[in-house]
Amino acid sequence: MKPTSLVTGGAGFIGAHVTNELVKMGHQVIVLDDLSGGFQENVNPKAVFVKGSITDADLVAKLFEEHKFDYVYHLAAYAAEGLSHFIKRFNYTNNLIGSVILINEAVKHKIKCFVFTSSIAVYGAAKPPMREDTIPLPEDPYGIAKLAVEQDLRCTHEMFGLNYVIFRPHNVYGEYQNLGDRYRNVVGIFMNQLMQGKQLTVFGDGGQTRAFSYIGDVAPYIAQCVDVPAAYNQIFNIGADQDYSVAELAKTTMKAIGIEGELRHLPARNEVVHAHSDHSKIKSVFDMTPALGLYDGLKKMSDWAKTAGIRKSPKFENIEITEKLPAVWLED
Repeated sequence: MKPTSLVTGGAGFIGAHVTNELVKMGHQVIVLDDLSGGFQENVNPKAVFVKGSITDADLVAKLFEEHKFDYVYHLAAYAAEGLSHFIKRFNYTNNLIGSVILINEAVKHKIKCFVFTSSIAVYGAAKPPMREDTIPLPEDPYGIAKLAVEQDLRCTHEMFGLNYVIFRPHNVYGEYQNLGDRYRNVVGIFMNQLMQGKQLTVFGDGGQTRAFSYIGDVAPYIAQCVDVPAAYNQIFNIGADQDYSVAELAKTTMKAIGIEGELRHLPARNEVVHAHSDHSKIKSVFDMTPALGLYDGLKKMSDWAKTAGIRKSPKFENIEITEKLPAVWLED
């Protein structure tokens, strides 16, 4: 009998790739997504798509009752770290309260394992490379919400026995990324700008460093973790080992997509300057293949982007705090 899995955010970027991996593994997949950042055409045709929000407690309860899930893969989130300072209520409602609604149902229905994608954002400005035992000190509401869900899963396991696996991915890019999103995913933003003949917007001097991670080096392990007993009730960093500056990323993106562009330097914003993770723990538990190099991953994404075209996303209309909001986010 096929395992049945719920994938929240399965029309979005990482969620769509995890869904594809689960279908390959023989799972029956139900995707729940409100399409606020994803697209229905991203959803694997062998999965069942349900349009709705994780904050709709009645809908979530109905799905758990109807489908008798074995596993939950919770990837739905509004993952705009920088914007989260200005949309606190929205951030905590979607990224924390929505997660708790899912965890409650997982307990009630005795789910075998709850898989949660957290974020490197929980570490804040800790000295890289961040390890799983680094004391988390998030610097934005997005990271705070992710850490709160991690803590809730830990105490839910201790109280009710719900098994979980937590991944902390970072700076993931690749096919299906929302190229029209102005608030997050710098690789998608750069490709969007290059294809439109616009300057590449860089906050500050571009010296910020990140380890940009290709989706094909991340999604398979998230999907497979439920079949890895040693992964249960553990937290794993996942992503690329090699870090690059944002300025280096811009140059490599131009090369991969075959379009020359100019940088437009904007005032520096409040963000962690250097962030990348140590991956010793996940490599000790999973049988991992070597990661794709930055240029090769960007080439794969750019080939897809040229075919997919630019999908425009609307401006976020419910900004709660406008003080210190970067002006570029208000531009048409």
